[in-house]
Amino acid sequence: MDVISGVQKMSVGQPAGRGAVCLTCKGICSGFQPHSWRKACMQCHCSQEDHAASSDVEDDRKMGRLLADSKYAHLTAKVKGGDGLRVYKRNRMIITNPVVSRKDPTFNTITYDWAPPGLTQKLAVQYMELLPEERRPVAGTEGALYRRRQLMRQLPAYDDDPSHCHSLSEAEVKAMAQFVKSYKEEALGVGEVALPGEGGAAKENISKQKNEKGSQEQPNPEPTTNGTLEENSKKSQYHCSGCGELAALDSPVVYAERAGYDKLWHPTCFVCAECGEALVDLVYFWRKGTLLCGRHYCQSLRPRCEGCDELIFSEIFHQETNGQFWHKEHFCCWQCGQGLNVQCGCSSRRQSKPV
Repeated sequence: MDVISGVQKMSVGQPAGRGAVCLTCKGICSGFQPHSWRKACMQCHCSQEDHAASSDVEDDRKMGRLLADSKYAHLTAKVKGGDGLRVYKRNRMIITNPVVSRKDPTFNTITYDWAPPGLTQKLAVQYMELLPEERRPVAGTEGALYRRRQLMRQLPAYDDDPSHCHSLSEAEVKAMAQFVKSYKEEALGVGEVALPGEGGAAKENISKQKNEKGSQEQPNPEPTTNGTLEENSKKSQYHCSGCGELAALDSPVVYAERAGYDKLWHPTCFVCAECGEALVDLVYFWRKGTLLCGRHYCQSLRPRCEGCDELIFSEIFHQETNGQFWHKEHFCCWQCGQGLNVQCGCSSRRQSKPV
């Protein structure tokens, strides 16, 4: 609670997270001081992510840009007078539970900063309860902070927005635009939460059947996961594509349209195949039969600079024998800026952690 309050307090009115507390240094750093091109703090060298240097407004704009011009644009809304700008229609959920006491009735309110869209509150709460408590995005908790940090880590704005990049040439901007257009058409997806067997078109058919039930007789009705017809045979039908274990019929799972509705995942198994982190807000990228977060999808196709953390769209760059990539001008010492091809006087130059 205190960590979140401190981050929010210090982030208010500060451009690009300037002054946000460092969650790694624990008080050693007096606040985020952005480097001119590294995505890091000038004082402590920790990353923007370590400072959670963003806000709801910034996150919603970033997500709006990512989902715009894709099949998931319905999850965004056009900003009035914003010259085509779209923002994320982030689904928040507020749960109010009465507190039984001898005195006047009171209520316990829980606000989730994000919840899967398009669900009944009961199913959404079921989904949340399947997540580890420390990962639930309840406002003002470590779970909400974790979500914010993962938004920055998995979906960096500079992976699809050239205005967040450092000195791109016209050719690089065009290459980036084509790259983004391609992955929006071929890989970008948003997971869908439903009960097993109710994902995609099946969900629509089940909803239609429920609406028609009682108004007309249904010949040869297909069994649903909410019914009992052939329930015993269906219990062994659905297996998680992540862990391989059975998916309970009364417990929500996650579908990925790009993967096909014959696959489903337990909520805790819907993770990036590379980093193992839960896919934030269920945003995934489908590549070669695996789920990836935005960061690891992008750098599976383009090199990422160890200095500025941006994707490299230039044909000229530096590559080390250990497989690390750098913009040519960013292959330099953290302390003095001297190119690392020439010995400098900084004793920690090779120990400086690139961000």
